[in-house]
Amino acid sequence: MITVDGNTVDLSVGQFENLEQILNSIMRDRYMSDRVVTDVKLNEESFSEIYPHQAEDIPMDEVRSLEIVTAPMSDMAVSVTRELYKVITLMDKGARQVSELFRQADDAEALDMFQDLLDVTRDFFNIVGVLRDEYSLKDHKRLGEAIEELSNLFTEMVEVTENEDWVLVSDLLEYEYVPAVQRWKSVIAQLREDIREAA
Repeated sequence: MITVDGNTVDLSVGQFENLEQILNSIMRDRYMSDRVVTDVKLNEESFSEIYPHQAEDIPMDEVRSLEIVTAPMSDMAVSVTRELYKVITLMDKGARQVSELFRQADDAEALDMFQDLLDVTRDFFNIVGVLRDEYSLKDHKRLGEAIEELSNLFTEMVEVTENEDWVLVSDLLEYEYVPAVQRWKSVIAQLREDIREAA
């Protein structure tokens, strides 16, 4: 038996060779066009691929039941904005720690943490970019200004790091990066509301 969000799906399983073919068929359904899969249960046990296309290696005779749980994409996007708020808090805290480590001349530890902070900032930009593109928020003025401010600061910090001016990196983190990150809290709150309205 195959169910999607508790509803039985009328599929002739005999036409499929493996689990991946079933999943692909279900994902092409119009119902799934604005939904994202949150959970898959295969034979009443949670299933997630350990390696790419693992579902292709599961033949149909091993599939007794398949339960797929989805959520509207907009709900997931709103959840992502809640997580972004947590990321902003981590970015703020991380920047303060890195700044303090540079001021204490603990350059090795500071550089390790600084690299992590840059990676988190880069990932943050990527997620915000996906949300902006997915929900057509390109004309969102405050979002654009916040992206530009943090992006310019990010570029400047990378350049200063190349010159190994740790005092300036520390100053940039404490006096420019932290306030810029703090301003993102209201931007993310507005982004969340805009996503709700766009959905």
